[in-house]
Amino acid sequence: MSDAPTTLKKFENQYVPLINQTLQQLNAGWIDQSILQSAMTYSVNAGGKRLRPLLSLAVLRTYQDQPTKGQLMAASALELLHTYSLIHDDLPAMDNDELRRGVPTNHMKFGAGMATLAGDGLLTLAFEWLSKADIPATQQLALVRALSHAAGPAGMVAGQAQDISSEHHQLNIDQLAALHRHKTGALLHYAVEAGCIMAEVKDEEQECLLKFADQFGLAYQIYDDLLDVTATAEELGKKTHKDAGEEKNTYPGLFGVAGTKQRLKQVVESAESQLTDLSRTTGRDYSLLNAFCSYFKIKE
Repeated sequence: MSDAPTTLKKFENQYVPLINQTLQQLNAGWIDQSILQSAMTYSVNAGGKRLRPLLSLAVLRTYQDQPTKGQLMAASALELLHTYSLIHDDLPAMDNDELRRGVPTNHMKFGAGMATLAGDGLLTLAFEWLSKADIPATQQLALVRALSHAAGPAGMVAGQAQDISSEHHQLNIDQLAALHRHKTGALLHYAVEAGCIMAEVKDEEQECLLKFADQFGLAYQIYDDLLDVTATAEELGKKTHKDAGEEKNTYPGLFGVAGTKQRLKQVVESAESQLTDLSRTTGRDYSLLNAFCSYFKIKE
């Protein structure tokens, strides 16, 4: 893991600008209302790690050369959908957050009604981008099916519903893991799945990569829970210590900070082991995907 942060940073420096350049297509006639366009592009351009499309592209780079423009568009469609989920998550009827990525949330800038429509627009546009991306039609259909499942009532939406319905009610570890598998893990699972679909990865290899994705997704949520109680608002670009105040189910709430750090370490090691085992079987280099695990900086 010693070179992993450098590997990840180099990859981000190369591909985040390409993702951002692709996302600028939002200004090329996809949105037919000026205020709506401002609201949609406001949140897309507010920053972010672009982690989900980066994961898709990392799978592609592991199995092929440079991604095509069509593959970049298909990967970036996930960022549109992810941004929609953040806009809706921040709404007064949901988490009622005022800050996201260090700037006012969409509803603080444009009002709750327009923010809702901006999210709706990004959600539906994501699928239009998948259908218009210059990739084989069979891949387009597979991506639409996979993303609609991951983002819908059997995936992310189910997780959000469970999160709301479980407030003020303590979940056990299995229930908490299931909540996060839907709420956060579903789109990260899809990110890796999308890369597998476009790279035409063999079924048995895809199965191992998706196990990595699921462990990575769980680690991501544990890490997010941990940062909510250990980081500052300036570091995160959003308000901290909200989960405890709203009596939400989190890993620190269940295990404490020390126990959460230990749990996070175990889950990250499990994600890494999936790639180690796969590399041993295939002889392929998965160091780029492994480098994503360096995202989790665990301070003892």
